[in-house]
Amino acid sequence: MNSKIGVGIIGASPDRGWASDAHIPALHALNELEFVALSTSRAASAEQAAKQFNIALAFDNYQALVSRPEVDVVAVTVKVPHHFELVSAAINAGKAVYCEWPLGNGLQEAEVMAAAAKEKGLYAAVGLQARSSPVIAYVKQLLAEGFVGEVLSSTIVADAINWGADVIDCYKYLLDRKNGASMLTIPFGHTMDAFCWTLGEFAELSATLATRRPQVTLVETGEKIPTNVADQIAVTGILESGAVAAIHFRGGLSRGTHFRWEINGSDGDLVISAGGGHIQMLPMSLKGARGEKQSLEDMPVPPSYNPIGDLLPDGPAASVGRAYARMANDLRAGTQTLPSFADAVVRHRMLEAIVAAANSGQKQRYKTSY
Repeated sequence: MNSKIGVGIIGASPDRGWASDAHIPALHALNELEFVALSTSRAASAEQAAKQFNIALAFDNYQALVSRPEVDVVAVTVKVPHHFELVSAAINAGKAVYCEWPLGNGLQEAEVMAAAAKEKGLYAAVGLQARSSPVIAYVKQLLAEGFVGEVLSSTIVADAINWGADVIDCYKYLLDRKNGASMLTIPFGHTMDAFCWTLGEFAELSATLATRRPQVTLVETGEKIPTNVADQIAVTGILESGAVAAIHFRGGLSRGTHFRWEINGSDGDLVISAGGGHIQMLPMSLKGARGEKQSLEDMPVPPSYNPIGDLLPDGPAASVGRAYARMANDLRAGTQTLPSFADAVVRHRMLEAIVAAANSGQKQRYKTSY
């Protein structure tokens, strides 16, 4: 590996997208990694992106990117239906992979990719960036230290921001469940990964999924378009620790609570707040109290929990930057502290259990180990 870890991004559109909003600013801010190559689906866009991002290696096909020796890590930042093909190509080329979440369009794809990466002994990480959040990492440590005592219960009420009354054209694909990119898989999935990483997996769960807005308005034209994805998600259950859990995600942005996560314990409480349910990219704040204290107090997160310091303002680029910083350390040290493809498989299993619970009206369990 070179002195800097070379990252090639599949899906670095010059117009808009998660790569230009988060991945590229993150890479430019970090000394350990270098943005060395990109690919898009068209020659014209690849040429435009090369000029915009000042990248010499720009391709109109992913095979050219994954075969370049300068590329140590392939970052897959395109829409979910294309993840399987692109990740498989990177694995076949023997490259380390960072794939955005959801890993696959359903559990089966995720299982195949995880098995392929394991067979080749490759570093494979999934973009569940909430685990890299300083607030979430600090909460996990506080719980381990017994700040709240025994966790008795935990509740989340959250807005999904998207999946409300209207949609812009570039997000229409989020309204069809066959694309694997929905309120359930994206903001809910990210949040529940942080939830289960800090508190443990579900021993059993019940769920209700509802589409309360079967038609939404296309902002650009005013057209009414159909949707078949859930815009209301309610999950309750018992965690493996015995704690009671209740989570409610609502489509759109309410006039009330945007994101509130409470952890209630035998000796204390923690409360995480944010501007919405996309905690994988939004700034969060933490309050807590324990023992004799009856009112919540602000709990600043120690700087040691933020591996990039003040290199980037808190938001999407910082969220990805923190994950990239951990990945760089992993690759140098031969460790895996970022969520792996195996972790992604467990999260996909949880989502399938939620769908099964909602469809059957019966409690569900899922395998919590890989």
